[in-house]
Order: sequence, then structure tokens, then C-alpha cells
Amino acid sequence: MAGFERIKRLLGRGAPADRRAVPRADLPRGARVLVVDDSSTIRAVLGKMLSQEGHVVFKAPDGETALEMAQTEQPDLIFLDIVLPGMNGFAVLRALRRDPATQTIPIVMISGNLQATEQFYVQRFGADDFMKKPFGRSEVFARIQHLTKTGRLVIRERSHDETPAHTDTELEHDAIPDIAMPDPHDLFR
Repeated sequence: MAGFERIKRLLGRGAPADRRAVPRADLPRGARVLVVDDSSTIRAVLGKMLSQEGHVVFKAPDGETALEMAQTEQPDLIFLDIVLPGMNGFAVLRALRRDPATQTIPIVMISGNLQATEQFYVQRFGADDFMKKPFGRSEVFARIQHLTKTGRLVIRERSHDETPAHTDTELEHDAIPDIAMPDPHDLFR
């Protein structure tokens, strides 16, 4: 019977879909989050996870665009991939930390590389956290919760004039199946 329940969850007919509809009570809402990844799939899936929790999401496919968006949008949090075309994530991280306008923004580095050396360099260059690909919803929100509890993630009050120039539409979100966003531990229950 456990196999049948797992299949139902994978098809979106089980508890995870219901769980995703309930906002997480212990996390802040309304953060402006910049997602930087050269993979449109990662940008879309992570963007959907975050916006379902009430965050405003901006997306950048490369380091140069990320630096521009960090200046113009002043996000509260950045998820930054290490391997990017052109300027890599470490160079983006260094540039963000050197700029007075962006140096205090918490940054979670992302990588599909499982080597511990990347984690070392992430910490050395001033990232706040590290997340390995593939990741699930629980890991993403555990990172946000950790940053909130340690006082690193503070959602700034903004006036209504500071509305984002472009965010995802509901149609873009609906095109991303929830099956693309499972928690790894949900797959083995």
C-alpha cells in the first residue's frame, strides 16, 4: 500500500499537494528574492516555491544580470548558483559583498557539485548558506528559516511605489508541475 500512496503523491493526488496549499506559519512572507541560475527550470521551480509562500521573485540567468537586478530591485535574499555563463557565482558573490548597496543582502549559494571544497569557498567569500542540487521545498524553507532566526534575513518595509517591474504570472506558475518540486524525503515514504 505504501507504493500506491507514493505514486498518488507523485501524481499530485496526495498529502503534499494539500500541504503546499497551507502557508508556512513560522516563516516570513513578502520577501523580495532574486534567483540566479542559468537553468530556466531551476529558476522556474525555485521561483514557484517562493512565490507560493508569498514572496516576490526576480530571476536572472547570469551573473551580470544578477548584479544589475540586485542594484535596481534591492532584494531581501539572493539564491545564487555557482556555475553561471560568463561571470561565475563566486565572482558575483565577491562583487555583491564589495558594493555598499548590496553587501548586507543574505546570499544562499547553490551548486550541483557535491565537493566540499565549494562549501569552503562559499563560506570564505562571504555567503550565508549553501544548498546542493537537487533540493526540495523543505530544504529551501529550512535555509530561509535559518537566515530569519539568525537575524540575517530581515524583510524591509517598502512603500507601495516600490512595486516590482516584472514577476511571474499565474500562467507561468501553472505551467510548472508540482511534481518538479518534491521533497526528497517525500519520495521514500
